[in-house]
Amino acid sequence: FTDRKGKTPRRPGQRKQCNIEKDPVGVYCRIRPLGTEDEECCIEMISSSTIQLHAPDGLKANRNGEYKETQYSFKKVFGVNTTQIELFEDVGKLLIEDLIQCKNGLLFTYGVTGSGKTYTMTGSPGEGGLLPRSLDMLFNSIGPFQTKRFVFKPDDKNGMEIQSQVDALLERQKRDSQQKADPEIADMISSDDACKVENVDEDSCYSVFVSYIEIYNNYIYDLLEDAPFDPIRPKWLSGGTPVRNNEFIPPQSKILREDQNHNMYVAGCTEIEVKSTEEAFEVFWKGQKKRRIANTQLNRESSRSHSVFTLKLVQAPLDADGDHILQDKNQVNVSQLCLVDLAGSERTNRTRAEGSRLREAGNINQSLMTLRTCMEVLRENQMCGTNKMVPYRDSKVTHLFKNYFDGEGKVRMVVCVNPKADDYEETIQVMRFAEMTQEVEVPRPVDRPICGVAAGRRHRNQAFRDELSPIPPCELVDPADDQMLPRLIEVLQRRHHTRQMIIEEFNKTANTVNSMLQQFDSQLSSKGNFLHDQQSKLSEKDKVIVSQKTEIERLEKKSKTLEYKIDILQKTTDMYEQDKRTLQHELETRDHRLHRELSDRRRIEQHMQGMVTDTRLKWEKECTAPAVHPIHRRSHSAGGEKWVDHKPSSNLDVDTVMQPIIPNAIKVSTPNEKALSKCHKYVLRHQELASDGEIETKLIKGNVFKTRGGGQAVQFTDIETLRQECPTAPSRKRRSGSAERPAHVKNKVIVKTMLILSCHINV
Repeated sequence: FTDRKGKTPRRPGQRKQCNIEKDPVGVYCRIRPLGTEDEECCIEMISSSTIQLHAPDGLKANRNGEYKETQYSFKKVFGVNTTQIELFEDVGKLLIEDLIQCKNGLLFTYGVTGSGKTYTMTGSPGEGGLLPRSLDMLFNSIGPFQTKRFVFKPDDKNGMEIQSQVDALLERQKRDSQQKADPEIADMISSDDACKVENVDEDSCYSVFVSYIEIYNNYIYDLLEDAPFDPIRPKWLSGGTPVRNNEFIPPQSKILREDQNHNMYVAGCTEIEVKSTEEAFEVFWKGQKKRRIANTQLNRESSRSHSVFTLKLVQAPLDADGDHILQDKNQVNVSQLCLVDLAGSERTNRTRAEGSRLREAGNINQSLMTLRTCMEVLRENQMCGTNKMVPYRDSKVTHLFKNYFDGEGKVRMVVCVNPKADDYEETIQVMRFAEMTQEVEVPRPVDRPICGVAAGRRHRNQAFRDELSPIPPCELVDPADDQMLPRLIEVLQRRHHTRQMIIEEFNKTANTVNSMLQQFDSQLSSKGNFLHDQQSKLSEKDKVIVSQKTEIERLEKKSKTLEYKIDILQKTTDMYEQDKRTLQHELETRDHRLHRELSDRRRIEQHMQGMVTDTRLKWEKECTAPAVHPIHRRSHSAGGEKWVDHKPSSNLDVDTVMQPIIPNAIKVSTPNEKALSKCHKYVLRHQELASDGEIETKLIKGNVFKTRGGGQAVQFTDIETLRQECPTAPSRKRRSGSAERPAHVKNKVIVKTMLILSCHINV
């Protein structure tokens, strides 16, 4: 497709990689001749595959010349002078060949109303269209290989059954007498246009079934159904008019179903077995008379529904004797070709449709729009790799043929166009749909399975029957009879000739079989030698495999040993890691305790330093006082205090010794009035931290008296010890398990005690 408007072409999306072979939908174009020579034409055939559209003069004037020429390409374009046989040769012949090869096909005509779709599909007397020519080619190809009637029978589930010879004979006896062909259709195809398929399997039997339906207002009706007439209960037409004796009764609508192979079919549809082209076309004409048509402004006989004529070809192989059909349902192959005549799209403002015609036009346009939407989604899924759901169920037309677009056969479309200027805008829409449909690819159908019975069975069986044909009577009753002997000689010569042909064919077959056997023997001997060589190589490979198995076993044992060691090492590592974590935790606990003890020690040292400083200041103040005489020592007893004379054991110079030593000295007056001016009492208080964490307070008591030289001396008379719990020390339970007090703290207390003792000695 080439657009001369200068639009940017759409970039094709990334195609999805798929191993299934696909073929594009074959789209053909047929141009209808104009009604009159002076009528304006808007379509020009450029080549055998391209047409060009140009807007009519009136449309250019109304739209200010916006319309420009556009070109569209097809698989092939058929001009106004194309005959029906030429169209069939390019479009329908390949579909009939595929039908005989057990492949399905779909052929439908598309276009606006009055573009020649029905003529292309049906034709006229002497100028048969695609449908009668397809029937003629099919029966010309399979005519001598058809089965008798009622050998195949539909199973009402879109399949076929094989009846026995007795049942088929009974069905044939019940069949009504054959009707004569309609003279209107007897000469649809001339004998000169007859064609046939050459490569037909002669060892198979064929039978043709036809069905004809229409889709009207999105309902499916069987055109071959014989509606029984009830004279008692009157029926009514869709327009509200009662049906009389000779009037047509519309059939009941049918439904779509899916068979076991997921193929769609019309449930309850009538399938008629036909044996000739005339009989098949007679059935078609019977249904054609029931099809809904109407007179519109654009077409005198406008189709108001989509019609579907189905050719179903059933074939089954002959048995080994070549006489009867093989009684195996799995060997029955059914293929079908659907010939669809779509109703033409139309605009109501041109047809001026009203009432039922308007409703029919709306349903036709809606179904065609659904078909276009399905094509668009299929093209997008294939070109862009998406997986959107195709809306087949929105219309009966697309739902019925969904299997063809999913890979059940070939799809062909003939686009019919009317070149007159009035149809220009509708033709543009048809061309766009045809352009899009050509980009849709349909999976290629697979070939049918090959039967495992030898070929040529029918021919051999016929020759054998000719050989066994009886000899005519040869009695000579009259000596003048000169006809019996020549006739007998002719029969005997014919039988002798047939026997010679059979013998020659037998010898030829025997020679072929012998040569094949010799070839097979030579191949077998070569295969035997090759097999012997391969066996010797295989034995060597077996030895290598055995040695490799031994090495593998050794490595497996070593691997198990290493795995066991690894497990042990892993367990040991886990134990060490656990011990490490435990010791690390204990170390952290001890570090925390040590930091706490160090902080306590620094606090106590600061406190002791403050006490020493205070004591030193007090001593400095006390030691500057005058010396006292020795006084009586106070002794404690249970009865109270008593004073006794005590000779001082030594004297101490308070100014020189007591100043740095005594931390807390308390001066107390004595109760003796005579010695009041001579003696004073002093108490020395000393505190230290014991090893068990308690505070130990010592009260050193003494008397201060004056010396002869005018100084003062102290005589220590008593030591009293008090113990109390330290508020900052740990509890006794924790103290019992705690570590021993550092040695430097004990040494400090010991030094203080020794200083006190030295002071006592110096005195």
